[in-house]
Order: sequence, then C-alpha cells, then structure tokens
Amino acid sequence: MAESNLEPASKKRTAADISVLSLFILAQFAAWEAAVRFFDIKPYVLPAPSAIVPQFTRNIARIFDYTLVTAFESLTGLALAIVVGVPLALVVAFSPFLRRTLYPEAVTLEMVPKIALAPVIVTAFGFSIGPKIVMVFLVCFFPILLNGVLAFTSLSVELGRFCLSTGAGPLRTFFKVRLPAALPQLFVGLKGAAVNATVGATIAEMLGGDAGLGYYIVIAHGDEHADLAFAVIFVLAALGLAIFGAVVLAERWLIPWHVSQRAPLQRIAGALTRG
Repeated sequence: MAESNLEPASKKRTAADISVLSLFILAQFAAWEAAVRFFDIKPYVLPAPSAIVPQFTRNIARIFDYTLVTAFESLTGLALAIVVGVPLALVVAFSPFLRRTLYPEAVTLEMVPKIALAPVIVTAFGFSIGPKIVMVFLVCFFPILLNGVLAFTSLSVELGRFCLSTGAGPLRTFFKVRLPAALPQLFVGLKGAAVNATVGATIAEMLGGDAGLGYYIVIAHGDEHADLAFAVIFVLAALGLAIFGAVVLAERWLIPWHVSQRAPLQRIAGALTRG
C-alpha cells in the first residue's frame, strides 16, 4: 500500500518544490523592480526587469542565433573533454607511474584560473570558433579527469579480490563492479564540467569573438544597453541550466540505484511508513 502511494506523493512534493521555487524567483524580481524604482537607479547601471523583457523581445532573433553558437561551442568542448578525460582517467587510475606524475600535474593545472589562458589561446588560434572550443575543453577537462581518477580508484582492494575469487575475470569485474561503483564520483566531475562549459565559451567570446552570447554582452555594454546585456545573461544562464540538467538526467538514468537518487524517495517512504 505504501509503494502504491509513493509515486503520487513524490509528484506532489515535486510540484510543491517547483511552486516554492517559482514564488521565490518572482519575489526576487519584484524586489529588484521595486529597488530600481525606489532608489532611482540609472538604467545603464542596473536596469529594471520590466526594461529587460522588451529588449529580449526586440532582439530575440539575434539572441537565438548567438545562443546556437554558444551552445555549439559549449557542447562540443564538453563532449571532447568527456571523450578524452574519461579514458585518460581510467589509464591514470591503473598506472602507478601516472598517478605519481600526471595526476599531481593535473591538480596543479586545475588551480590555474583558465581566464588567464584565454588571451594566449585566442592569440595562438585566432578569432575563429576553434579557440572557444579549446577554452571550453580546458575548463571541462580537469574536473572530469580528477574526479574520474578518484572514481576508478574508489573500489576497495578487498572487494576487487573478492570478485576475482568468485571466478570473474578482470574485464567482467570492471564492467560489473568497478565501473558502476565509479559512476557516482564520475558524475560529480561531469556535473562540474557542465557548469563550466558555458563559462568557458563566454570568456573566450568576450576576449576574442565575433559571435555568441559572450560577444553580444560585450557589444551591448559598449552601446550602454545594460538591459540588453542582462537579457543575454539570462539566456546564458538558461543555456547553462539546460546543459547541467541533461547531465543530471543522464545520471538518474544510469545510476538510479545510488543513494543520491534514492534519497528523496526514501524520505517520502519513511514519512508514509510513520504515518
């Protein structure tokens, strides 16, 4: 009986969470609008939300075109980081030599602000779309690599030996035990990379671009159209959320058994049981 009520209760809780979040965001925009009007803040400093919406509507065609550019750069750079980072993390995890050499170097490079590398990349590769993809790759690669190494080394030696003692070979142990055990930590890196993807693309577009949302923000500020710049920033935030949401959906699909995915259902089940 409890299980039959679990899904409706989960849907009600999700709807309630969305309602609370929506009201909270609307309250923030209302406070923003009121503050701009009450303190008479100049539009070129901080535009009111009511001024941002018309600018978005008037420039929606160009914003859409530039969104496609930034989305392509972000997704391509992220995909390349996954294709290179995950296999390399696996190699490093099983190589004591690389763990003593390449891994510390990767940790050091991760600490370097990538914005410091953007002018070098733009100078070296020009103002085409290539440098933007390279920049996205760099900001996404290191979180994937570092978390991937931790993920593939997270399986205890005792459990690995136990799997081998049951007759399972190294390959079967990897796909049946080590890889599923690594996925939660690996997705930590993937979600971090997803957050960084649009950031890397925007930085590169601002420093040396002729298209994209970052480039459009620079143009809008240069023309003293802060309302247009804020409209583009909101679109950029929505794009970042969409990429992050896609990674979260993939995580739920691949590891529905993990505690991070089951925790909300457990809380609901516990409440129903206590009831």
